[in-house]
Amino acid sequence: MSPIKPIKVSDYLSPRYWPTWLSLALMRLVSTLPLPLLVLAGKGLGKLLYIFFPGRKKIAEINLRIAFPDASDKEIKHLLKTSIENIGVAAFEMGLTWWQQDKIFSICKVEGLDHLKAAQQSGQGIIILSAHFTCVEVGGPIINYHAPIYVMYKRAKNPLFDAFTKYHRNKLYQSIVNHRKPINMIRGLKKGYAAWYLPDQDVSNKDSIFIPFFGIPATALTTTARIAKSTDAKVVPYSIKRNPDNRGYTLTFFPALDNFPSGDNLQDTLRINQVLEKLILQNPEQYLWAHKRYKNRPEGSAPIYPTNKS
Repeated sequence: MSPIKPIKVSDYLSPRYWPTWLSLALMRLVSTLPLPLLVLAGKGLGKLLYIFFPGRKKIAEINLRIAFPDASDKEIKHLLKTSIENIGVAAFEMGLTWWQQDKIFSICKVEGLDHLKAAQQSGQGIIILSAHFTCVEVGGPIINYHAPIYVMYKRAKNPLFDAFTKYHRNKLYQSIVNHRKPINMIRGLKKGYAAWYLPDQDVSNKDSIFIPFFGIPATALTTTARIAKSTDAKVVPYSIKRNPDNRGYTLTFFPALDNFPSGDNLQDTLRINQVLEKLILQNPEQYLWAHKRYKNRPEGSAPIYPTNKS
């Protein structure tokens, strides 16, 4: 397990970090509220994001129109507003994960746990496959309780926020793994641990290929199948949603993928995308549509998003 290094506060006292300290204090304060009030505060933050970040709003709208080509303008607008509001809620839900772990266990319901247990009976590692739902952080401690997990980690641009994220994730999970060095995750899988894997974002490296995602070519990593093959790990799809009453969450594990990997990287990667699409369509309001999923394009293809910075 990665060593837990305390945050050296003296390194982050310059004025440029004061807004971050204020944001962290607000996250911690709101995390103590009853969940319906936390969600209300988060949606308020989301409304501000909707107004003051038009670039990200446009990206989300484009992605929604790709995923729902037959939806009316009214339906798209509803999904757009709701998804942006849920990004605001996600900020405070992260505070729940960091400072209110006991509360998380009392407000989460787990379905399909027998599928996870069945995969564990093989004694091999488990790849817990999911998508970037806005409330995805909440489920982490629950997953780790049932199947200690290795979590992929990408450095945050803000050094203070990055320090907090690494500190808390080191406390919460079996290990955190640099997203550029998956070898440590592979080693964990070979030891029988689980790996939490969310391969639904745009990437561009030697292990990526263009595969349809909601009907449009998007970069996708072939590593899911290759890691499963090299470690004999089972791939268990997983989703999480905030319940309609805003008083709790439902985590759902699905049966491990059969005949996976098949030996055909292209077909296996397409299958992973199809699984992710199904998970997203079950709960589209809480998915992170504001990510530039189609930033990289096949050679000769026109850009999907506006070229201005956002």
